[in-house]
Amino acid sequence: MKPNYELQESYDAEKIARLSEHYREILTLLGEDPTREGLLKTPERMAKAMCFLTQGYVQNPVDILLSAKFTEEYKQMVVVKDIELYSMCEHHLLPFYGKAHVAYVPNGYITGLSKIARVVEAFARRLQVQERLTVQIRDCIQEALDPLGVAVVIEANHMCMQMRGVQKQHSVTTTSAFTGIFLSQIQTRQEFMHLIGQ
Repeated sequence: MKPNYELQESYDAEKIARLSEHYREILTLLGEDPTREGLLKTPERMAKAMCFLTQGYVQNPVDILLSAKFTEEYKQMVVVKDIELYSMCEHHLLPFYGKAHVAYVPNGYITGLSKIARVVEAFARRLQVQERLTVQIRDCIQEALDPLGVAVVIEANHMCMQMRGVQKQHSVTTTSAFTGIFLSQIQTRQEFMHLIGQ
């Protein structure tokens, strides 16, 4: 009896078809037979996976923050830490993954907490380098909310270092980017680092 299951997904059919053709050619060039049973649907799956992994290109992170921007006189640090992130290294198209810690000190406006995580996601779901990703998150929050300062720290594992090349399994890359009082006030920056380190 055939299972009564159909996955509902929404993709640009023309884009998927064109990408699938390229992935079929890649499989052939690698020495595989894309017509064998196990690989028959692989080019389409690869196309859909890549569209999902790069969906950040069609998202506007500033708009995400502005969609939940509220007037508030709170002027203490807001920290959202341990935000899971998954991205693709633009040099080898291999994943890197880890967590982002984001803080800002409001200057009359706050945003919904989930929107911070969504901004991380929107930038991570693109072909990236960790350094740029860190700065993009910082600059987006600074632009949308005009806070007294923004702090972003990302810790990530890179499969391009673990699966290939130097093959170091336990190395972690940490990047940081700051604006405003996180740069000018050492005590504020130290408080942030202490909070994310707990």
